[in-house]
Amino acid sequence: MSQEFLSFLSTLMEWVVAPVAAFVWMIYRQQEKHTTAIAVLNSQMESFKLAHDREIKEIRDTSRAIMAKLDSIEEALRK
Repeated sequence: MSQEFLSFLSTLMEWVVAPVAAFVWMIYRQQEKHTTAIAVLNSQMESFKLAHDREIKEIRDTSRAIMAKLDSIEEALRK
């Protein structure tokens, strides 16, 4: 290989390939952080959803118990 080609290749590596590789590495690291953050948020969302579903079920059961109690009171008053 000629000295000019090696010089060109060295310059190309220094000014093009190395910065592009550094940029790609930086993007990869940020993407890893985002993936982790998304996983944490999904886990929290699922936890909140389960808690919400439990609360709604509890409210539904409580309202059914109240309605049953009101029905029994109404029935007792009619007698």
